[in-house]
This record gives sequence, structure tokens and C-alpha cells, in this order.
Amino acid sequence: MVPDISTGSRTYGLLAYLYGPGRRDEHTDPHIVAAWRPELAPDPGRDPAATLKQLTDRLDLPVLALPKDRRPARHVWHCPVRTAPGDRHLTDAEWSEVARRIVHATGIAEDGDDKACRWIAVRHADDHIHIAATLKREDGRSPRRHEDGIRAQSECRKIEREWGLQVLNQGDGTAARRSTSAERSKAERTGRAEPPRETLREQVRQALAGAADEDEFFRRLTEAGLRLEKRIAPSGDTIGYKVALPGDRNRDGQPVWFPGSKLAPDLSLPKIRERLEPGTDGDESAFAGHVHQSSRPARARRNTTRIAEQALTTLAGDHDGDIAAKLVGVGELLDAVAQTSPASTRRELSEAARTFERATRSHIRAEHADHGALRSAARGIVRAGNALGKGEDGGTTAMLLSTMVLVTIAAIRWHSARGHAQQAAAARQAAQHLRAAYRTAAATPMNTMYAQGRQLPAPVRDRYAHTLEGALPAQADRLLCEPGWDALVATLAQAEKAGHDAEALLQKAIESGELDTADNVTDVLVWRLSRIGELPAAPISARARTDPRLHPPQPQAPKPTTTECPARKDANSSRRPGPRR
Repeated sequence: MVPDISTGSRTYGLLAYLYGPGRRDEHTDPHIVAAWRPELAPDPGRDPAATLKQLTDRLDLPVLALPKDRRPARHVWHCPVRTAPGDRHLTDAEWSEVARRIVHATGIAEDGDDKACRWIAVRHADDHIHIAATLKREDGRSPRRHEDGIRAQSECRKIEREWGLQVLNQGDGTAARRSTSAERSKAERTGRAEPPRETLREQVRQALAGAADEDEFFRRLTEAGLRLEKRIAPSGDTIGYKVALPGDRNRDGQPVWFPGSKLAPDLSLPKIRERLEPGTDGDESAFAGHVHQSSRPARARRNTTRIAEQALTTLAGDHDGDIAAKLVGVGELLDAVAQTSPASTRRELSEAARTFERATRSHIRAEHADHGALRSAARGIVRAGNALGKGEDGGTTAMLLSTMVLVTIAAIRWHSARGHAQQAAAARQAAQHLRAAYRTAAATPMNTMYAQGRQLPAPVRDRYAHTLEGALPAQADRLLCEPGWDALVATLAQAEKAGHDAEALLQKAIESGELDTADNVTDVLVWRLSRIGELPAAPISARARTDPRLHPPQPQAPKPTTTECPARKDANSSRRPGPRR
């Protein structure tokens, strides 16, 4: 059950919408289900003689009774309340009780207060009502509605539990401000995919991702095509900023501005300055050249994977301030990866970044000095430019996403353990988007490695199976049956060809981070081996053909041995499933 409180200035305009046909003729049988005093509230939906003007005048009477200088500019309080998808349809009597409990909880009209504000609840659909009230009491005073949104949410949670409805996640006051119903309506009328507030929030976050300083942040905003206006103090110092979308204007033809603090609590200029302060663990030298002749995006992603693995260690610790800071850095990193990703993964990564944004804020204060490395990584990703969806760019993208899935799972665990329901849910959604992006990015390089691994001679595969049993004895039987086993075999062979000790390198990969939460351990190990051993992230099939060990003249499918999965089918007669995380 979701309440959504806003205020306005036109009682008649709101009532005309509630009793009208709706934007797509979706309103049916509009009528009042509850009111401050039902006998005084004419209902145009039930009484043919009643008019919207009469109902407006009754609601506005306490406001109009005051001198003009005491009337609030925005005197209309509007609160739609909607049940969750899948919930049963409530009766009019049940919606009446919901409305009375909401106006009581929010301070609009407490039970037994005959001087409270005037209000009505209108129903024009099966799944929601609209509560409309005027913000002057009968005695001329204003209602005490401090934190009315939080109190409405809390009352809805009580109703859900009492009535057996879906219990939604309780908020903690740290979420970004939602777009108002008026903003959503305007976006629909003007053909925008979403309200400007949502678009601006995402673009401001992307501009902030890895920005070295305030000047770079503001420059990125203008380069993104946003209108930018700084607030300048008499001293000449910048003390705030606001942004607007080109073409988004109000009825007077002026740009619709949004200060950073109205987009999200952590996007105000003071909060941004805290984040931009130099960190203690940033390491720009980590992005120096690589042994491979790979592109800048590939090098940045490869090095960022190492930093993300280090963040995993912090997220598994018990210093909440450090963890909160790492999550802020992870959010920036996702913003950076999303805006530089190829078209094949950009949609999923953009959704991952957008949903994880909620997981970066809680009441636990972040120690911002502890996310310098992640901010440096985000800066390296952005400055390296857009990645291609193939070759080393594609392979290192899969390498990074494999680790980022584990990072978001760690975030889910941390938030869940501390009762941060909304943040845990946001991280869970982000993990699903990251998994989808990983499957897309990993498909080509993993399928190449599958083919190479299947064509290795049986004695070689058997030797690597024994190596795995020695390193992970408790998990070996399961890992030999994972889809990624063939790719792991090919990677170990590639590591040996590059001069590494396969057993030692595998042990190092295992010890570099936890594996318990991985959906597919062999996939994780493939990418860790590739990073630690500085192996190509995208093996080239043509080059592999010249290696007689990877491609014998007449390849024979390896037969199952005692160390391989008994259920493994002939590799040449069955199609290997795609990579998964």
C-alpha cells in the first residue's frame, strides 16, 4: 500500500481530475467513500444535483474565512493511496477506514478533533483512492503534519499486516524525493519517457561519477547538455547549484529548475564536496599500462576489477562507516560503467546503477576517506571512454561484472542485517540487472573458452580436475558439473602456456575473495585467473588453432573420468549452455 503526498493550490482543479474520465478514460464510477462530515460533503458522483463547485466551496471554507494574508499559497493536501499489484480489491468500507486512519496518522484530522481540517476520499478505480484536504483547520490554525509522509507510510505498513496485504518495505527517510503526480502527468503530456526529476538525477550522478573536483563536475553537467545555474555568495564563492532540462518550462515559459538537494539528499553541493575530498586509498598508478596491447577501456576495466575485489573484503567486515563509504563508491562505479558500456549491455547496466542508487544511502554515516580507490576507478572508467561489446573490451567488461555481482550480493547481506529493507531490495534488483548484463557480455568469450576446454586431451582435463580437487575439495564435485568448468580448464591451460604454475595461480584466485555467494564459481575463477595471470580476457579462436594442445589435428571428445562430472555429456554432441552468474 503506497501513499504519495503532495500539495497544490487549486481545489477545483484536483476535484475535476478525480471526477473526470482520467487521461486514458481509466476512471470509473468516481464517488466519495469517506469525508470529514459526510452529510456536509456533496458527492457529484452519487447526487445528480451536487456540483464540483459546491464541493470545492465546502472544502475551501476554512481557508476562505481567513484574511488573504493568512491563507497558505498551497492549501490543498493530496494523498493517493494505492494497493500493491496482486493485492485483493478493497471494499468501499475498507477504503473508508484506510482514509480515516491516514488523515489521523498524518495530523490532518485526528480522531475526535471536531476542529480538524476538512477532507474527502474519492474512489474512481479498484486499487486506489485519493484523499484531498484543505490545510486550514476549522479554528484557523494549520495542522501539525510534520513528517506526514513517513507517518502515512508507517500507518500503511500497519494496515498491510492487519489485513493480510503485501507488506512493503518501510522507508527510513533517506530515499530520493519522488516525482510528484503533477510532474508525472506533465511528462506524459509532453511525451517524455519519465519526469525530468528522474532524468536529471541520473545525469547528475553520472557527472559526479569519478569527477576529480568541483570544476570537472560542473563541466560534465554542461557537456551533458543540462542547463546549469550556480548560486554565488557575495564573497564570490559558489554555495549551491540547480539544473534543468532543455525545453522543460513552466506555464510562464521559465526553465523548471531542480536544486541538487531536491534530486537526492546526497546531491546537494555540501554533500558533493564531502565526496570530492581527496581519499586515502585512491591509487591512480593502478591504471598504468598493461602487458597486453589492449584498449584503454579494457585496461581500466581490468584494473577496476582488482579494486572491486578489494572492496568485497571491506564489505565482509564489521566497520559500518567504511562499508557505507564503499557502497557510495560502488554506486559511482556503476554510474561510470553504465555510461561507458556498449549498447548490448547499456540498458541493463543503467537500470542496475539507477536501482543501486537507493542502496548507497542509509542513516549510517559514510567515512568518505575510505572510497578513494573506487572513485579513482570510476574516474579511470569514464576517462578511458566507451567500451566496445567485443574483443578485450567485451571480455574485461564481463570480468568486471562478474565481480560486481558479488559486490551487490555483499551489499544485500549488509543492509539486510541492519534492517535496511528498501536498500536491501534495491541492491537485490541491481544484482538481477547485473546478472543479465554479465550473461550478455560473457557469452562470446566464455563460449570460445568452452570450445577450447572441450578440445583439450582427456589427460590434461583430468590433471586440472585433480588440481581443482586439491584446491577446493568440498566443492570440486559440484564445480566439475558447472557450465563454466570447460572454460576454467581452458584458462588453466592458457595460464600454463603463459608460464604460470596453474595450481599456484588457482590457489591465489581462490584466496583473492570469497566464493560462497557466487552463482557460478567456475565463472568467477575464470575471470580472476585472467586478471591475476594477466591473460587475455577474450581468447582468439584463430590464434588458438595454432596450438596443437588446444586443437589437436583430430579432436576426440574427452570421456568422463572418475574426476569429472558423471552427468557430463559428449561435448561434441550436446550444446553447452551459455554462461551464467
